[in-house]
Amino acid sequence: MTELKDLESELDRFRLRLFAAAAFVLLAFALLAGRLLHLQVVRHDELATQAEANRIAVLPIPPNRGLIVDRNGVVLANNYSAYTLEITPSQVKELDPLIDALASIVEITPRDRRRFKRLIDDGRGFESLPIRTKLTDEEVARFMAQRFRFPGAEVKARLFRSYPLGETGSHVLGYIGRINQAEKKLIEDWPEEEQGNYKGTDYIGKLGVEQRYERALHGVTGFEEVEQTAGGRAVRRLSSQPPTPGDTVVLSIDIKLQALVERLYGDRRGALVAIDPRNGEVLAFVSKPTFDPNLFVDGIDHESWRELNESIDKPLLNRALRGTYPPGSTFKPFMALAALNTGTRKASTTIHDGGTFMFGGRAFRSHDDKALGAVDMARSIVKSSNVYYYSLANEMGIDTIHAQLEPFGFGRRTGIDLDGEVTGVLPSTAWKKRAYKRPEQQRWYAGETISLGIGQG
Repeated sequence: MTELKDLESELDRFRLRLFAAAAFVLLAFALLAGRLLHLQVVRHDELATQAEANRIAVLPIPPNRGLIVDRNGVVLANNYSAYTLEITPSQVKELDPLIDALASIVEITPRDRRRFKRLIDDGRGFESLPIRTKLTDEEVARFMAQRFRFPGAEVKARLFRSYPLGETGSHVLGYIGRINQAEKKLIEDWPEEEQGNYKGTDYIGKLGVEQRYERALHGVTGFEEVEQTAGGRAVRRLSSQPPTPGDTVVLSIDIKLQALVERLYGDRRGALVAIDPRNGEVLAFVSKPTFDPNLFVDGIDHESWRELNESIDKPLLNRALRGTYPPGSTFKPFMALAALNTGTRKASTTIHDGGTFMFGGRAFRSHDDKALGAVDMARSIVKSSNVYYYSLANEMGIDTIHAQLEPFGFGRRTGIDLDGEVTGVLPSTAWKKRAYKRPEQQRWYAGETISLGIGQG
């Protein structure tokens, strides 16, 4: 009887353990099923997107930059093809040994290596990245003869920016250069679609027309979908969308006139803007001295940059856009209009030009102290009489001159479609109070008005 009870007790314990084991197994399967449901249903879209991204790489194809031509169709900025040695990092197991091996047959400088590393650090390891640009025919031949030694490296033909007229018109054209960190941050503030259009783009307009019309010149970036392994090795191309080249920008500039003016300037410094009075088109936009924009296309070397940056002539300064110059005698017809508008003088009013105008014990002189005799308004403009406008400015006073000439745009930006224009100065008593700190500097003196009458001072 005791043995029967022990057997029953042993069976009960066995059933309990069996039940516990079955419950554990059922719970484990329930958890597994719940996790599977969560991954396959709840997070299906998210995980499917990640898996597809791991399988497919979208590679950008930069577009050809648009041309810049003058009003007569003369090409001022174009593109030329040259060979580039490129490496696709995702296809290379050990990058540094490969670069060292390539350097034995093609010159690769420390600067080339640093630039290549920056491109990789920017997250472009799946793209074909340039390690050396503008290879010579001899270098291409040496590489092609030993190409089997360098999996992941290849020679490609790429387009580079060129300014065929060199220094001519450089300040209006500007130049392109590699995108820097500040420009990358600016691009990040653009709409998402425009940001995507700069994927794979290394260069951007820096000054002049190249900068102002950057988005039109850039074009539309294409793409290529490539299937890849888990290790990032490309397997096959799935689809592609070809890029759209940038627009051709036609300027109002007549480059022959531009070149003529630059040649006449010689070694002198200065600025000239020639405008068609019929429609306001800019025919020549000259700032001297100039510089060669081709120096900047693939990154300017240190010596050339130092020569340009430290030159006493400041060739990088756009004097036509940022220089501030007195208008000189071109100011006189506007003074004449102001005199008619205010009734200060009639066109027939005649004064005597004796070659000097005396004010406060100081003599304000004419050209070469030449006396013109009797001068009315028409003759004052034809002969550019200083004395006529010295006396007129004294009669009108500075604030009347300011009020009359301000509507013509003096002291304001012109609004030309180039970035970086500075504001001129049309003085007044209120302007001087704002411009200076000390009370004795803030006061406007009547003698200062005299020179203003001929566009000086």
